[in-house]
Amino acid sequence: MLIVRSPVRISFGGGGTDLPSYYEQFGGGVLSVAINKYFYTILGARGDGRVQVISSDLRVFENWQDIANMPVRDSELEIPLAVLKELGSKVSVDLFLASEIPPGTGLGSSASVCVNILQTLTTYLHAPLSKYELAERAFHIARNVLGKHVGKQDEYAAAFGGLNFLSFEQDGSTHVEAMDLDADVLREFQSSLMLFFTGAAHHSWTILKEQEESTRARTGATLEALHDVKALGVRMREALRRAQLQVFGELLHSAWEAKRRVSEKISTPRIDQLYACARQHGAMGGKITGAGGGGFLLLYCEGPHREAVRKALMEEGVHEMAFSFDMQGAQVVVNDPFIDSDELGGSRWTFVPAVARAR
Repeated sequence: MLIVRSPVRISFGGGGTDLPSYYEQFGGGVLSVAINKYFYTILGARGDGRVQVISSDLRVFENWQDIANMPVRDSELEIPLAVLKELGSKVSVDLFLASEIPPGTGLGSSASVCVNILQTLTTYLHAPLSKYELAERAFHIARNVLGKHVGKQDEYAAAFGGLNFLSFEQDGSTHVEAMDLDADVLREFQSSLMLFFTGAAHHSWTILKEQEESTRARTGATLEALHDVKALGVRMREALRRAQLQVFGELLHSAWEAKRRVSEKISTPRIDQLYACARQHGAMGGKITGAGGGGFLLLYCEGPHREAVRKALMEEGVHEMAFSFDMQGAQVVVNDPFIDSDELGGSRWTFVPAVARAR
């Protein structure tokens, strides 16, 4: 039996500049952190030449045999099918998929799924990938195999974990710069972040497609807004480096104002109402996670105001999701060959600490 987990993420600044349409022209940069809400894959051996996939989130299961000749995009389980086809190896396994968060909430869950299944199968096949290879391969599957209008930031966050500034170069290469903050600053920063579920799950493909079209045409307000989003992400990185957390909170608000100019679909009247309510009760800044349109409302709020913000948003009918930072990324949790006597299984148990030590 093999169990692998991968985190989702929250991004602070630079979102949208990780799309090829932008970084291939101008270079992109995103400041983000992985959080301890995970996607899990449990792999068990079969002996009948088939692959069975069960998704607890989608409440779907499928049983496949001739995977090489199956169309990828006709399945509700297109991500595991695409990974299996991409690897091109014949395996006979059960895959059980489960997540701690619902899909379509702007936390990069689709990328976490792809990274996770890819990590699971390459570990099982004794063909391990580096974190860079894992992120790039997952991005290739999402972008080129499944044809999604996605950027790179989610795959890198899921693969690497941690608080990072991700630089996307014009030649397609990516650099991961770990934000090595003082432990006290990291704890204060983490405690000042709050997540509230707006109750509006969404898929961002339409927003991202429109954004890419505008960026490639180099016309309209979208491109100017993305330049501002990238610049503010860089300034957030510098504020964290200097332990200027109040400055970070103010920049987060500025970045949200810039992000709203990228597309009229980024926000909604309900989101604007919730954000205004949070600001009125002491939150310094915030944003909607992901491309926009729904999902989680991320807020930066200093200690004296957190309870007031929490109470005000609860009265608005939205609930807070507690979280902490994940510093490990995609991780094998259990690799035990004795449960199902599979010769492809590992030879050890891997224990993951409940709380990762801050770097």
